[in-house]
Amino acid sequence: MLQYNEEFTKFLANDDQKQRMHQIMVEKSDMGDGIIAFDFKFPDVNGKEVKLSDFKGKVVYIDVWVTWCGPCIKEIPDLKKLEAEYHNKDVDFLSVSVDKQDDYKKWEAFLIKEKLGGVQLFAGDKKEEIVKPYDISGIPRFILIGKDGKIIYTNAPRPGSSEIKLLLDAALKK
Repeated sequence: MLQYNEEFTKFLANDDQKQRMHQIMVEKSDMGDGIIAFDFKFPDVNGKEVKLSDFKGKVVYIDVWVTWCGPCIKEIPDLKKLEAEYHNKDVDFLSVSVDKQDDYKKWEAFLIKEKLGGVQLFAGDKKEEIVKPYDISGIPRFILIGKDGKIIYTNAPRPGSSEIKLLLDAALKK
């Protein structure tokens, strides 16, 4: 599959075809290892468009969440601890809210109230740009991307797990 992907992806005509191919690649691999992460672009809290590819050269731990999700909120303290532990290392923490567009103000207030760090992005009506290619059917979902821009895990361990630190440390050594 990887060889096929490398040879024929350049012939895909539009973003929908590329997303579908990427989704097939993710589904067919156990961990996503070796597959280039599908790029997405969403605004941050200041309205600046931020792309996943902006972080190439660093390990990226992505949290896909919404403000009304109890399990998502439960992960926040552990995510903050993990961010603090990996501060000044080549790891970026990227949180993507897939809240409805109408909940933008609620999301902004939530960021302030919870003092969330890392890079905070709002997908809103464009949430399919991350949900579809990464085959996200439930939240929270954590995704780990290597420095080379390739997927390490599309369903990475949660921030409070002991496994995530092992994975982050291994990814930093590559």
